[in-house]
Amino acid sequence: MSFRSLSLRSSNASSGMGVADDSKSTFLELKRKKVHRYVIFMIDEKKKEVVVEKTGGPGESYDDFTAALPVNDCRYAVYDFDFVTEDNCQKSKIFFISWSPSVSRIRSKMLYATSKDRFRHELDGVHYEIQATDPTEMDLEVLRTVLIRHVEPPKLTSSQRIAGFLPTDVS
Repeated sequence: MSFRSLSLRSSNASSGMGVADDSKSTFLELKRKKVHRYVIFMIDEKKKEVVVEKTGGPGESYDDFTAALPVNDCRYAVYDFDFVTEDNCQKSKIFFISWSPSVSRIRSKMLYATSKDRFRHELDGVHYEIQATDPTEMDLEVLRTVLIRHVEPPKLTSSQRIAGFLPTDVS
């Protein structure tokens, strides 16, 4: 056991933002118990920590999630994306989304940008990360594209299999 994991509350050296105990425990509920489809986090400047703003139940859709994000302010979010593989296996991957709309205040953008790496590091178990400044950059198709790129191995020809090519060797 590492000493870092003993404390759920930590401070961000670059921005001074900590992570509320509830933020990490809510993320773990999404990851382990699947009681949330998504969690939206915000920076509470008075408390100087990242706190849970909203959670979505397991039956909520991606559209519900995107509609819950503010149009003109930054947020962090995690989304538990369910999908079916080519082999007909049900899978789930967790996406971390850094939402920074182009119309948000410069101060807010800077605060979220300087706190992101430390906060993201606290969320052990996130598979993919997306940074978005408008809804098209985090569209459902973007998530699918990321999954296709990382989950489905490229098809090898019989000559490549015989030659011992690994999937990373295929361009």
